[in-house]
Parts: sequence; structure tokens; C-alpha cells
Amino acid sequence: MNELDQKLTATFDGKVLRKDLLHRIKKGTNVPTFVLEFLLARFCASDDQAEMDAGMEAVLASLQDNYVKPDEANAAQSKVATKGKHRFIDKVHVRYVEKEKRHWASLENFNSQRIAIGEKFYRDNDRLLEGGIWAEVTLAHNAIEEDDYAFYIEDLRPIQISRFDFDRYCEGRTQFTRDEWIAAILRTVGLEPTKLSKRVCMHFIARLAALVEPNYNYIELGPRGTGKSYFFSEFSPYATLISGGQATKSALFYNNARRKVGLVGFWDTVAFDEVGGIKVKDPDTIQIMKDFMANGRFSRGAEVIADASLSFVGNFDLSISQVVNSVEHDLFQPLPAEFDLAIMDRFAAYIPGWEMPKNSSEFLTSSYGFITDYLAEAFHYQFKHTNRYEEVSKRIRLGKSVEGRDEKGIKKTVCAFLKILHPTGSPTDEEFEEYVAYAVECRRRVKEQMNKRKPDDEFARIDLSFLNAQGQEVVVYCPESKDAAATQQPFRRQLNDKLAPERDVATEATQEPRVPEPAIKVEATPPVVTPVVPEELVEKHFTIMYGDVGHSYESIIGPYLRGAKTVVIEDPYIRLQHQIQNFVRFCECVLKAGTVKKINLITGYDDNTQLADIAEKLEELKQSLLEMDVELEVKLNPNLHDREIRLDNGWVIKVGRGLDFYQKPGGWFEVGANDLSLRKCLETKVDIFRE
Repeated sequence: MNELDQKLTATFDGKVLRKDLLHRIKKGTNVPTFVLEFLLARFCASDDQAEMDAGMEAVLASLQDNYVKPDEANAAQSKVATKGKHRFIDKVHVRYVEKEKRHWASLENFNSQRIAIGEKFYRDNDRLLEGGIWAEVTLAHNAIEEDDYAFYIEDLRPIQISRFDFDRYCEGRTQFTRDEWIAAILRTVGLEPTKLSKRVCMHFIARLAALVEPNYNYIELGPRGTGKSYFFSEFSPYATLISGGQATKSALFYNNARRKVGLVGFWDTVAFDEVGGIKVKDPDTIQIMKDFMANGRFSRGAEVIADASLSFVGNFDLSISQVVNSVEHDLFQPLPAEFDLAIMDRFAAYIPGWEMPKNSSEFLTSSYGFITDYLAEAFHYQFKHTNRYEEVSKRIRLGKSVEGRDEKGIKKTVCAFLKILHPTGSPTDEEFEEYVAYAVECRRRVKEQMNKRKPDDEFARIDLSFLNAQGQEVVVYCPESKDAAATQQPFRRQLNDKLAPERDVATEATQEPRVPEPAIKVEATPPVVTPVVPEELVEKHFTIMYGDVGHSYESIIGPYLRGAKTVVIEDPYIRLQHQIQNFVRFCECVLKAGTVKKINLITGYDDNTQLADIAEKLEELKQSLLEMDVELEVKLNPNLHDREIRLDNGWVIKVGRGLDFYQKPGGWFEVGANDLSLRKCLETKVDIFRE
């Protein structure tokens, strides 16, 4: 054993094992890593080679006897029926069958969908109902002929550490330097850090960020075979991997029929593998995803708050050098068309997967590392119980080009590095600046690609920077694009019209100088009254941050109602009491313009009961508006997903959350309960432009 091995075994006795033991049996089985290590920790917790060899035989025998391969399901069922009971290592799922009003369990490789299970098992393990968990499970045969099931679960033991002592984990961390701790973590995932560059080590640590930091969203695109999905399929039992296919709002976010929160409510991390192949049939899924990625909450008839982080990993087949030097393509090329700029802007980091080495035995370690499940428990504890955001906010100093979402993404990335590498105590200035520089680079990579896609200058401030301990501003670049003019100064195809300057000159030449109206004299008092020239309306693109005040329908929409006679508003969520009240306030804002004669509302509903309730309230509003000589026309469309306001004077106002961008007041007797300009807002994006 080398020095680090000795330190690990002395400090974390019983929590570490030799990783080459895992490599020896991993290639011959498709059992997840944390399951194999569960067995290795039981049978091979020794330094004696003879005992270790005997333990390996015991592990293999246990797998042979207890792990069922899919093609052995019939033999396994026969074994339970013959012996009366048998213990298996398998992934257990539990589902509720509404018609029968009861729960049934199933094992991944046992091929039976009707295994009886006691309430205590799924009550104590929520994730049995969402995605399933790996466990040692004792199946027994039911000999009662009148019953409609042949097997039942007699005992179930999740393959996870039952108790975790975070204080003990932090105490152990103090015995290691920062670089030794990085080495220990990389060895835990099976890699030998001495064979990797420091930068690649940082990439691997960044992959773990979503497991320790709530509501952390990142993307990694790169070549095949670099282990992008391993961290979510095998490293942690608190992460789940969605492999391509169709992403539905019911499965991911909320099932209206069952009134159940989806995967984001049960897992620390939901990872999308092969993200380029994701199919989104319902556009509403993307809107909910945007809301959730922004602040960890969304509304689908019920307000849902969840902590899950979203990770997007996929393959990138083009040459990176060609892409960054291309005026046509960008590094988001593989993403599905439904992933628009609003989704991309919510990525805290873009890890350069093309810098990662291909999977090879050359990079595997034969030294000691943590039992994977132990480190996963440490990360899960920090995910749920620690918050380093305030600490980072006090210490970090960012440059002027860093905007709202940039700042949030950078800080959350730094928080993740602190949780992983400094679960207790604080890093040195040099270490902290290293994390900040990496976080700024990963966020800049996101912003550069958005700037390349956007036809205007909304994301043009790409020179993200931070101030070091000496107060010097450090501008951070992405290595692949630093010298690529096509990325640093993208060509604005829609704005660089050669005729535009000529048109501007021609317009100025033909315009007559404006002659101000003569002053008006009043006999009683002789002041000069100069007519007010209306402020020229311009396109606007801005973000209302979470907790902001000072935003009302009048301040956002009011100036653009000038001269409008018809207003069309599309918003699928004018359904609940407070949403309809918001619409009433919107109508009041429209009335104040004085010129609008018709309001067209297009909205949606969930069911017929809700439809009747909506219709009754909107009919009352319609009659009220008629008295003000304004006609309200309502169209109901259950499949509506767009949110926008169109005025017949040519202006379009898009608010990401529609009219419902206000936080619910803590009480109806506090400031902001009635005056919306004083009420705190949810985070949302506003785009105002001419059609």
C-alpha cells in the first residue's frame, strides 16, 4: 500500500476497499457497482491476500446463487416454489394498481408482475414506488390456492448504508490535503489520478456536482466511451438515468391523474442520457422543465417544489475545432430542436466532454478508494442538509459582464466544488480562485454558444471574469474557442444587412424637422406648457429575478398599449382563483390605455369540472367589461402551451410565466398583497418586440 492507501485505511477503516477487486468481477456481470461493492465490503474487508481471495470466491458464489439473469427467470421461480423461499439480489419496483386498490411488487429479472408486498416496505422506502431500488430480497412461495398471487416478499434489505455519520466523514477529511482528497474521490470511481492531468481531474469532479448541489443543471457533450452516464447509472443509488426515448411531464414532473410528483421528487439527480435523441411530444413538458430548472418549482394545477438536479449528457460527433470556427454551427448542435435558448440559459455549466479520455484499463486504479455507497451517502447528506451559497456569495467577486443567470450558475458550481472537496472548513485563496476560474469557464462556454445562436446582442457579454485576492480582474476563456473569431465575434446574419446604413441615411434626409407647437398662455398664470412628446418605444429583453419587486402589468405592458384596439392574450394557466384574479388585473391595465375595444383570451383547462368553474368566472368578467364598452372573447384550448400577448399595433410581449409571475403573499395583510408593483416576483424572462 502506498501512503494514501495507508491513510485511507487508517482513517476510514471499513469504509474503503481495493478497487482492482471490483474491476476483476465487474466485467463479467451487469450488476451495478454499488451492489458489487456491497458484497465486496462484506466478504473482502481484509488486507490478508488469502482472506481476500476467499472473499472473492464468496462474492462470486453469492452472485451465482442470488443474482438472477433475465433468461433464468423461470428457473428462479421454480426454485422459490420448490424450496419455499429464496434470497435474491435484484432491483425491486412497486406499483399501485388502482382497479384492485393494492400494491404489487416486481423484480427486474424475476419476470413476475404480481408479487405481494407489505406496506412497511414501500412506506419506509419511497423510491420503491418511483424507479425502484436494488435490494437483497427474500421471496417466499404462497401455497394458498384461493389467493391470486404465487409469491410474496418476506424480507427486503436495501443495498445502501443504513446509517451515515457526516461528522465522522468531515473529521476524516481533515487528515488529508486537498489534492489527496481529489485522488481519493477519483479512486472511488475507479480512476488512477496520477495518470490524469489536473484539468481532467477537475472535469471528473465537476461531473459529481449534480449529486451534491440541489437544482444544479449542467450539460456534457463529447465522444462516446468516456463514462458520461456511469456516474448516474452506477455510482449513486440516489441518481436515476433516463436513456433517450420520450420524456413526459407525467413521468418527470407531475402525474395529474394520480396526483403524484414525478421523478424530480424522488431522486437527487435525474440524468438524461443520449440527450440528442430525446423526443418531446408535449411542448408543455419543455415549459415545465424551464420553470423547474430556473428555481426548482413549477405549477401543474398544484405548486410543486423539488430539489432534483438535471444532468444532460450526450454524444458530439463533429470536430470541435471546426465547430468553434464555423459561423453556422455551435457546441449545442446535438440538442433536440425543442431545447431553445431559454433551456440553454439555465445550464450552470457545460463540461467539455471532448477533453475526457476514452475508457481504458490504462486509467483504472488498483489502489484503495471509498466504498462507492459510502461516498454516495456523504454526497446525499450534503445535497439535503448543507448550503454553501451564502459562504460563496460573501467570498466571490465577479466582473461586470457577469449577469443574473451567469452569477447563479457560477456560484452553484463553486458551491458544489466546496461540498465535494471541502465538506468542512474553507479552501485557501489559491484553491478558491481555481474553483471560480473553472466555474466561470464552464458558464462562459454556455453563453458563447447562446450568443452564437441569438441574432441580437442579448448574450453578447461573454467576457466573464472574476477578481482575484489581489483585486485584479481575471477574464476567463474557453481553451477551444479563445482564438476562434466565429465564436468570439459571431456574424449577425439577421442584423448585418448591408442596406441598413443606406436606409437610415435616406430616412433622415426625408424626415422634416419637427416644429414644436407654440406655447399656450393662460390668463391667470403665464407659464409655458410644452407638449409632451411620447417616449419612443423600443424592443426590450430582460429577466425578472426571483424576489424582485417593482414589476406590474402597467410597468411592463402599459407603454406598448398606445393606440392598440385589440389585445390577444394566450396563457394556458388562467384556471385557478388567483390566476383569474391576475387576468382581471390585466384587463384593468388594458382599460387604462383608453383605446382598446376588444380582448381575446385563449386559455386551457384540465377537466370538465375546472372548465365549468372557469366559464362561470370569466362570464362575470365579460359582462363587467361590456359595461366599459370592451368586448371579451374567450377560447378554451386544453392543448395550449404558448404564453404571449399580441397587440394590433404590432407589438408582442412574451412573459415566460405568462401573467402568473408573482409569489404568493405570506399573508393578505402584508405589503404587496394588493399592489402588484410591491409584490415579490418569481424568476421569469420578458421579451418585447415588434412582429
